[in-house]
Parts: sequence; C-alpha cells; structure tokens
Amino acid sequence: MTTSAREQDTAWPELPLDQWQDTYATLHMWTQIVGKTRLALAPMENHWWQVALYVTPRGLTTSAMPAGTRTLAAEFDFIDHRLHLKASDGATRGVPLVPRSVADFYGAYMAALHSLGVDPVIHAAPNEVETAIPFAEDQVHASYDPDAANRCWRVLVRADRVFKRFRGGFLGKQSPVHFFWGSFDLASTRFSGRPAPRHSGGAPNCPDYVMVEAYSRECSSCGFWPGGGLIPEPAFYAYAYPAPEGYAEHPVAPGAAYWSREMGEFVLPYARVREAADPDAMLLDFVESTYRAAADLGRWDRALLERSAAP
Repeated sequence: MTTSAREQDTAWPELPLDQWQDTYATLHMWTQIVGKTRLALAPMENHWWQVALYVTPRGLTTSAMPAGTRTLAAEFDFIDHRLHLKASDGATRGVPLVPRSVADFYGAYMAALHSLGVDPVIHAAPNEVETAIPFAEDQVHASYDPDAANRCWRVLVRADRVFKRFRGGFLGKQSPVHFFWGSFDLASTRFSGRPAPRHSGGAPNCPDYVMVEAYSRECSSCGFWPGGGLIPEPAFYAYAYPAPEGYAEHPVAPGAAYWSREMGEFVLPYARVREAADPDAMLLDFVESTYRAAADLGRWDRALLERSAAP
C-alpha cells in the first residue's frame, strides 16, 4: 500500500540538515545532559545499554532510573515542548523546551532534579564531539525550533517502528532499539555470539574504554542519524564490526544505498526513503540486506540465530 504525498510528509517529514543545524546542536547537548543522568543512576549493562534513551509517543525518555528508594524518569516531550521529570512517589517537575543556552538548560534541569532530592554526579561536559564546552559554560548553543525538533522526533518514531519489526526476526543476542545521546543516533544491533578484536577507540572527547566495551562482541548494526560532517544530510546507516572481508563490495538493497569509504558504513539517504512509494519496505530491505551481508560473509550461524518463517 502506498501513501499520498500529504500523508508521506506527515509520516516521514522533511529534515534538511542546513535548516535546523543550530537547533540540532543545542538539542544534542540537552540530550547529553539528561542521558548522563541515566549513566549516573542506572546499573551497568553490557555495551553501555543502560545509558541510552528510548522513543516514546511524545519524544525521548530515560525510562525508569533508580533514585534511592524511588525510581525517576525524564522525558523530552516534542509535542508540548517540555522536559518532564516524574518520580515514583508522585512528585513531578518540568523544564520548558524553549530557545535557551545549554548553560541555562543545565542549571534549570539540575535545579529541578535537586528539588526532587536527586543529585547525580555527572561528567558535566559533552562526549563524542570535537569541541566539548562544559555544560555550565556553554552559551554558544542556544537555539530551539520546536517544529524542527518535532520533525526529527517524528522521523525517529517511524524508524523505531521499522527497526522493531526487523528486530523481531532475530533470536540471538541483540540490543533494544535505542537512542545514543553521545552520537545522537537511533540504533539496533545484532551479535554473532563471538568475541571481537579489541576496538581502537578514538572517538573525540570519549575515553577509549567506552568503545572497547561497546564493540567487545562481533556485531551488525543499523540506525538513523540526522547527519553532519562527512554525511551532510540525514541518513540511515549500517556497519559490521569487525567488517568481514568483502563486506564493502557486497551488494545491498535498495539501489539508493551506497558504501561510504570515509565512514566505513553503508549509507541510505533519508530523502530517498521518504520519497519512496513504500518507505517502510525500502528501509526494511536496507537493514535486512546489510545484516545478511555481515552474517554471511562473517559466517554467523544464521540457522541458530534467526527465527524461521511461519508455515
């Protein structure tokens, strides 16, 4: 079934990077601040899964985090444009999402946490960015376009749906569909079950041990990223670690996808997906074909790891 142009724009909205870069940069810092709360409060899980955020019907959430004898959740609401803090004893707080500096947001957010009796100790500067301005000093990033933030979230909602459908066909170890605030991307990862070579690290302003843990097992990963740097447009991506011999040359679907030598990933431009007659089907083809390339060339035990089709 295809959709009309109007329905397509609602479901898969335009997200040209050059029209919302300032908001994107600010929102990236805000999500890092909230994500670091989860890093501080939640117990360690393999591959740092405990730090990620999750897509909700209104935005992005930490999900429940332990906070003393209570639990606490923080949720970005990109419909009413407010950050909600909710504790299991019924206490709530809110921080408006409006044009404001990172320093101002950080101060308001930490004050709201303190008023709830929660005082997490965080590394108060961003990771995985070239210039890591401490949050309390960042007056550079101060933009917030609510329409752009809403459109980005709507893309995440659609991608989340497709990735979860893709996830259902795998029986082996795999990640949730989750949002990593360090790199500002939505990702889903499958694992072969075998250990991987030690990762070399090298992410900017990020200790090498973070990447060593993240890539401690052979994996095939896919995701969505709003773009930047070498890829100046929003895009879906897929990669394998370690990449098996022949992976970069392996044909994948759809035809709009290509191998980025600079990124070391397959890339499918978001614009090609949103313009497709069936965007969900195109994206599903991409993530399934790139996974098959990694699994076949890497000699994964697919018979053991995958769900058999229903008779």
